[in-house]
Amino acid sequence: MNHIKGIHHVTAITSSAEKNYEFFTFVLGMRLVKKTVNQDDIQTYHLFFADDKGSAGTDMTFFDFPGIPKGTHGTNEIFKTGFRVPTDAALEYWVKRFDKLQVKHTGIQDLFGKKSLSFVDFDDQQYQFVSDELNEGVASGTPWQKGPIPLEFGITGLGPIHVRVDQFDYFKEVLEKVMAFREIAKEGSLHLFEVGEGGNGAQVIVEHNTVLPRGRQGFGTVHHAAFRVEDTSVLKEWIDRMESFGFSTSGYVDRFFFESLYARVAPGILFEWATDGPGFMGDEPYETVGEILSLPPFLEPKREQIEKMVRPIDTVRSTMKIEKEYL
Repeated sequence: MNHIKGIHHVTAITSSAEKNYEFFTFVLGMRLVKKTVNQDDIQTYHLFFADDKGSAGTDMTFFDFPGIPKGTHGTNEIFKTGFRVPTDAALEYWVKRFDKLQVKHTGIQDLFGKKSLSFVDFDDQQYQFVSDELNEGVASGTPWQKGPIPLEFGITGLGPIHVRVDQFDYFKEVLEKVMAFREIAKEGSLHLFEVGEGGNGAQVIVEHNTVLPRGRQGFGTVHHAAFRVEDTSVLKEWIDRMESFGFSTSGYVDRFFFESLYARVAPGILFEWATDGPGFMGDEPYETVGEILSLPPFLEPKREQIEKMVRPIDTVRSTMKIEKEYL
C-alpha cells in the first residue's frame, strides 16, 4: 500500500472572507496563494493560505458560506488546526505579537515533549503553533518571504491536527487499521498518532471526550482535514481501500489544483485524501499569486456570473512594501 505522506490541508469556515484575509495575511503572515470559489457552491469564496511556494502540507483554506450560523465546539469534531514554526524562540515572538495585537492565546505550554501555543481568531476558530526545534520527519515549507513576520519566526506549514471523539476505540481502529497511522504517545485523554515519515507535519492528536456535547458545524469550526498522497494512481488505490472497508466515499474528484477523495470516517469527522500536485502556481505568476479571482477551467465559462455573486475583495500585495515586524 502507498502510505499517506502527511497532512495536506485543513479547510474551515469563516464568518467573513475579508476579516479572514486580513488575519491570515497581516497577523499570521501566511501567503494567500489562491482566491477562488467553492466548486460545489459557487457563491462562496474559497481562500487558500500557505507557505511562500504554495507547497502541499502548508495550506489552510476557508469557505465563507453566506448566512451560515456560528458553530459550537464539542466532541466529534476536528477541533484545532496546528501550524509549524521553526523554534521555541519563535513561540516567544508570537506571544509578544499576540499580546500587541490583542489575539487571545494560552501562553506557551508543553505538548508531547514539544513547546506549543494555542490561540483563536475573531470567530473563535481554534489554532495552535508547535515548535519544530526537536522535530524529525516530514519536511516543512518556506515562510512567506515578503510577509510581515521575520523569516526565523514565520509559519512553515501545518502541524498536528487535534480531533475530539467520543468513540475512541473505533477511531483508533480507523487510524491504525485503515489509514496506517501508529500511536506513539499518550498524555491524559490525548493520544498522539503519526503516519509515514512522522513528525509535526504528519501527526493527529486524538482527544477522547465523552463529556462535551457534539460539536455543531458553522463559522468558527473546521469543515474537513486532508492528507497527502503522491499522485492519481495512489489516490485511486485509496478509493478502493476505503470502499473495501465499507466506507461511503465521494469517489474520484478533480479539484484542478489537486485531485481528491472524501470520506466521513466517524461522526462529525470528514477526511480528504489529496494529491501533492498540480499545485497552486500553475495558473498565476509567482509574484501576483492570489491577487485575482482564479477559476478552474470548468468554471471559467461562468466567470461573469460568479463575479456578480461574490463581492470583490482587494488582495493585491505585490504593490505593497510590507515591513518585517520585529518585537
